[in-house]
Amino acid sequence: MIVITGATGQLGSRIVAEVLRRVPAPAVGVSVTDPAKATALKARGVRVRRGDFTNPATLADAFEGTDQVLIVSAAIRGAGAIDANIGAIDAATAAGARRILYTSHQGASTDSLFPPMITHARTEEHLAAVGVPYVALRNGFYSSTLRYYLDEARATGRLVLPADGPVSWTGHDDLAAAAAVLLTDDSVAAGPTAPLTAPSTLDFAAVATVASEVTGREVTRVVVDDEEWLREAVSRGMPRAAAEFNLGMFRAARRGEFEVTDPTLEKLIGCRAESVHASLRSMLAARR
Repeated sequence: MIVITGATGQLGSRIVAEVLRRVPAPAVGVSVTDPAKATALKARGVRVRRGDFTNPATLADAFEGTDQVLIVSAAIRGAGAIDANIGAIDAATAAGARRILYTSHQGASTDSLFPPMITHARTEEHLAAVGVPYVALRNGFYSSTLRYYLDEARATGRLVLPADGPVSWTGHDDLAAAAAVLLTDDSVAAGPTAPLTAPSTLDFAAVATVASEVTGREVTRVVVDDEEWLREAVSRGMPRAAAEFNLGMFRAARRGEFEVTDPTLEKLIGCRAESVHASLRSMLAARR
């Protein structure tokens, strides 16, 4: 049995859908924090069980009888994320999983300027040490992140943000398709994958250019000092911890941590990955 965690989330739900195109529903189980949100999967014959990374005891039931587990990284900020991911890995190992997959990130590094990248790196270190064959999916930065910055651009005609750098923004659909391929083909070599990215990069100056083209209104990229942006974000109601978290992404991007592109994603899914330009145009068009 293949068990997939986070199966009602943005990435996990897409992975389940892709896996169900490849294997029968009874061969798939999902681990979700709220089984009520997975009733449609249950109706299709998927095994639905409650599993909570912050309560590892629940994972023994969720992972029972599994051959493979796909652990979608915990959506938790701070040190708790590492503990949650490690708890899930240990539960999968205890359940007898012969293979564990983990959704890591292309920028995973213990010296990253963006804390989630450190979380991914530490999780990968633990995964490599448990002695079970594993694959760490080095996913590109989700292109959906750009949505958080588009409303301001449309409303004010300005994109006021700290200095950044090119990012290989990558779509959830393509990453889900790649995960499904890796789950259903255990001939893939163990260890971290090559970066699973879209074929091009984009910085926020280019985002402003695309926004201008799509909306028909000039959008100007305005670079502000880190501390100035931080003060302004907090003054507008963003919790300081969240503002500092977001600032880390910009600092890491301008150091080039997310600039790499690689053809591996397209080779896995057998087609062109959605470019960030296309993804951005789609997001902007939806806001018209």
